[in-house]
Amino acid sequence: MPVVLRQKGIEPARVLAELGLAPDTFDHPDGRLSYRKGGQLLLHCAERTGCPHFGLLAGQHADPSSLGMLGELIQRSRTVDAALNSLIAHLHLQTRGGVPTHAVEGMHASFGYAIYLRDMPGTAQAYDLVAAFEFNILRALCGPRWSPVEVSFAHGRPADLGPYRHLFGCRLVFDADRTELRFDRHWLAQAPLASDAERHRQLQREVLAQESVAPEVLVHHISATLRRMVANGRASESLLCDLLSIPRRTLHRKLAAQGTSVRALLEEVRYEYARQLLLDTDLSTARVAAALDYADASTFNRAFRRWTDTTPAAWRERAVARSANAEAPQLAARPEASA
Repeated sequence: MPVVLRQKGIEPARVLAELGLAPDTFDHPDGRLSYRKGGQLLLHCAERTGCPHFGLLAGQHADPSSLGMLGELIQRSRTVDAALNSLIAHLHLQTRGGVPTHAVEGMHASFGYAIYLRDMPGTAQAYDLVAAFEFNILRALCGPRWSPVEVSFAHGRPADLGPYRHLFGCRLVFDADRTELRFDRHWLAQAPLASDAERHRQLQREVLAQESVAPEVLVHHISATLRRMVANGRASESLLCDLLSIPRRTLHRKLAAQGTSVRALLEEVRYEYARQLLLDTDLSTARVAAALDYADASTFNRAFRRWTDTTPAAWRERAVARSANAEAPQLAARPEASA
């Protein structure tokens, strides 16, 4: 972010001060920022610079080294597939506002990201940043000959497609049910350019040590797994038990002790994801229902009424109006944003 702000003629410290953040926020690689505050910062930067694709530009300055030890771990992996799975397994050590996704279907593979934090500001900017970041990760793993065949975004179509076409050089899909890069699956079997078995074993031990120092509680771990499943369009209790290698009865008993259940956690995840899709995309109710793995739109509508006492269409109309009203005063107060 600081690089892009300075390129646009704006001092980063000034932008941070306007949001009440410390002037050295960007100076500490291991520093932490809440996901919601990060979304506000991205949105504010886009407004202040007058650059609607600010997130895309910021993401282009991130690469595996931005992930510290985890970034080196994935680059030393045996295959690209193993690298992506390692990233998915351990990214919670750095962020808990979203989950990376990875799937293989037919001749193509996908690498994406799903934000699950409810009503997060700047979601479109965040998705653009992550898409550019993931593009750089795959280029670092596979080399400059790698390229996607399609990139989809879980937000509306921007007015200017030029920056997106310039970076990705492939088919672009907006108002999609997920943000992801699709590419030829043969790349998954390739060894990353910096593959190193011995160094990978060393890094794996260090990462696992971090896991033991900061272990995930069961409910958080299950919720994170369910988010990945919903983001990939497949969510069921039987699949969850397979992924976690835990018997169904044991899972029920442990969750009951925490006052919850798989069904309750899955509904919460679907609710979070539904709100993001309704607010940030123009997907129809039927397509949102399909993305959340509901049998049909009617089943989704009944579930949404249980959550909100209203229909998805009515909720979307009010949410979009609230979002527009919240942004209008900020834009009006900064006429110099386009300078």
